Amino acid sequence: MIETQAALADLAARIAGADRVGVDTEADSMHCYREKVCLVQVGLPGADELVDPLAGVDLEPLLDALETTGMVMHGADFDLRMLYRLGLGEPSAVFDTMIAARLTGAGKYGYAALVAEHFDVALPKGLQTANWARRPLGPKLAEYARNDTRYLLPLADRLERRLEELGRREWLQQSCRRAVAAARVVRARDPETEWRVKGSLVLGSRASAVLRALWHWREDEARTADKPPFHVMSNADLVDAAQRLDLGEHVSPRALRGTRRARFSQAADAALALDRDEWPARPAGRARPRLTKPQEKHVAALRQRRDRAAKELAIDADLIAPRAALERVATEGKEGLDALLPWQQSLLGSPD
Repeated sequence: MIETQAALADLAARIAGADRVGVDTEADSMHCYREKVCLVQVGLPGADELVDPLAGVDLEPLLDALETTGMVMHGADFDLRMLYRLGLGEPSAVFDTMIAARLTGAGKYGYAALVAEHFDVALPKGLQTANWARRPLGPKLAEYARNDTRYLLPLADRLERRLEELGRREWLQQSCRRAVAAARVVRARDPETEWRVKGSLVLGSRASAVLRALWHWREDEARTADKPPFHVMSNADLVDAAQRLDLGEHVSPRALRGTRRARFSQAADAALALDRDEWPARPAGRARPRLTKPQEKHVAALRQRRDRAAKELAIDADLIAPRAALERVATEGKEGLDALLPWQQSLLGSPD
């Protein structure tokens, strides 16, 4: 583990001298309320290093080196978000092996599946949800973490050669640039809707008021205990409790103990006592506008064009354009087409 400033400076120098490095991260989202980056893995030729962000070292030399060196990642979105949180600036280049595999027509493009296919290595499973904040890390977790970068560089080399043969390397570059930009977008939580969990749309207004109160109770409990909210109560149990309380049933979950159970009851009772005008309004419908017959015909023509291209290229049709993108082209014309990447536009052709 790299956990001193001197060791980090040495690693940063080695990164700066490389054409590109493999990068992965591990966080503790399954074990705490606010996830934090617990590990940064860096794959170099002949070495896979583990950096400990929890050791109190200044990570700026590492982040500066990563900004100026090409990074190979698999499913880069999460790892980029984690690195941005640590202070990463604008990376010079990102090679996403998942996107690359899909563009070559790979049927299975998970990291473990690609490693098995290309290197005949079966990676161990079952440690994805480990508590990466624990120290010492332990040999099994350390080996698991190193495996996450060990095959990235040779895998990228193989996929890049295949993309060159297919004439699709520029497609990858366009797609990776979009992924880098998308990872920068911070999705703000809307206090008016964040409590509407899966299954809540079936609830009436009074039951929704109860759910809203129980959701906020769960957030307070999770924040105080520094645990993920689902450790306190699952979304399904929240919805079930709201329904039953609205029907006048007594609800006292067995999994809750002592003062936590008491606070649950207090939150439920306060919600049940609200006046009707304090109940949340039902959410506005989000249904897409119905397409006109000419627009439906246009979507069908675009889909036929897309599917024909996907079959010829042996890639997933949704990689060219999902249904929602086709509808946008049909309804918005050039503006809808411009929302796609240039390589996707070239395969769909004119929006007319």
